[in-house]
Amino acid sequence: MEKTPGKKTVEAEIAGSRSADTKKTKERGLERSFQVLDHLCAAGEPLRPIEIATGMGAPKSSIYELVAVLTAAGVLERSDAEGRVYLGPKLHYWGLNYQKSFDLARLARPILEWVTDQTRETAQLCKLDGNKYYVAMMNEGNRPFRISAAIGERTPIPWTASGRLLLGHLPENEILALIPPEDFIRPDGGRIDPQDFVKSAQSAWEQQFFSFDSIADTYTHCFAAPVLDPDGICRNTVCIIAPKQDALANHDHYRATLTEAGKKLSRLLCSQGPARPDVNGQ
Repeated sequence: MEKTPGKKTVEAEIAGSRSADTKKTKERGLERSFQVLDHLCAAGEPLRPIEIATGMGAPKSSIYELVAVLTAAGVLERSDAEGRVYLGPKLHYWGLNYQKSFDLARLARPILEWVTDQTRETAQLCKLDGNKYYVAMMNEGNRPFRISAAIGERTPIPWTASGRLLLGHLPENEILALIPPEDFIRPDGGRIDPQDFVKSAQSAWEQQFFSFDSIADTYTHCFAAPVLDPDGICRNTVCIIAPKQDALANHDHYRATLTEAGKKLSRLLCSQGPARPDVNGQ
């Protein structure tokens, strides 16, 4: 004879189910909050809650509620009387405290300065944010006219030299699954063949270096070398963008400089070296 569940057992199951539902709701709310911040960061300008909801394809009611909570916490701030909001002072405070203990920034700064000394070009430290590329740090070049990308601006990975190194260790299916199809469209409307991109990423990884004529600018050439973590994976790159004529005349020198910079920063990150490392190894 089968036993029927007791009242206490049923109540416990119901309570457990409600607890799980509450946990999932909180997790979705937290995830949606990060999506709001990402959306504003990508937009690069203040937006009204309804514009955020429309852009994200999210329910308007939940976005209005999240914006109110994030604004009250200082994570967002109101920009005008029409209700537009943008990234708030709390993020700046968190960022400053993060940077205090961010060894990569401390260790990379003198490396980037050395690259600029050797090449005269603006040196950059680049990373991935999900399925986009961005410049995390930069040391201005000493040319009268400098060429560089904006710090923090998210860019399609296939447009960049660094993107090939940052993905080169992955198998083909993971590379193609990561990159949105629209990111293979060039700024001029032409198309980058996904298979060609995969081959160039694999070749870049084998050579531990990549350079090519810029996709975003017809007058420049991009150079990048990997910075490897303790597992031998490229999580960052050091790179420069040079005028095509200079790139052609100094290609070997630029390649040697960036390769050396990447290796030194890799060693420093693995060993957690001194705050002001000597890039000349002395």
